[in-house]
Amino acid sequence: MIAIAPGLWHWTTVHEVHGIRIGTHYLEADRVIIDPRVPEEGLEWLDRHGPPVAALLTNRHHYRHAGRLAEAFGTRVLAPRAGMHEFTHGEPVEPYEPGDVLPGGVVAHEVGAICPDEMALHLPAHRALALADGLVRFPDDGPLGFVPDWLLGDDPEGVRRGLVSAYARLLDLDVAHLLLAHGDPVVGDGGARLAAFVAAHGGAPG
Repeated sequence: MIAIAPGLWHWTTVHEVHGIRIGTHYLEADRVIIDPRVPEEGLEWLDRHGPPVAALLTNRHHYRHAGRLAEAFGTRVLAPRAGMHEFTHGEPVEPYEPGDVLPGGVVAHEVGAICPDEMALHLPAHRALALADGLVRFPDDGPLGFVPDWLLGDDPEGVRRGLVSAYARLLDLDVAHLLLAHGDPVVGDGGARLAAFVAAHGGAPG
């Protein structure tokens, strides 16, 4: 567990099925958790540092431990409206839309391309941008990249073009830190690294 910036925490846990480490982020002052997984320190850590009043999902696949938080703390769970069809077993999930201002002043931006409900969440107070599955770091501290082609459906090249176009639209945001669901965060120069990635793949701001 690390503090990326004052009051902005990052930790990873190991996915029980896939065996990979996946990232979670916590805005302590606002008591907002993004792509929620309970840290190795347990629910007790979250209780001492909050507890979280809202859990924000960057896409429908990142429900993760949201149900545990809702049960333990009454945490609200918010997911993109385009992915609400995933929640058919009474999960306590509320929809949000692109452009919505979410708890903690977090602003939702549409990404799409890799799946209809892929979102990016801008944290203006922390100069941070949380990304779902469109950009990853494999290995965890490696360069920014795409997931393998077999995870991109029948038209991997088209998906990559769509992602680059979506990220190009985000380059005007004030971003110092990139918060990734898969891979270590990019701290300090996240906006510049995202711009370089977009440029390297043929995109342009706007």
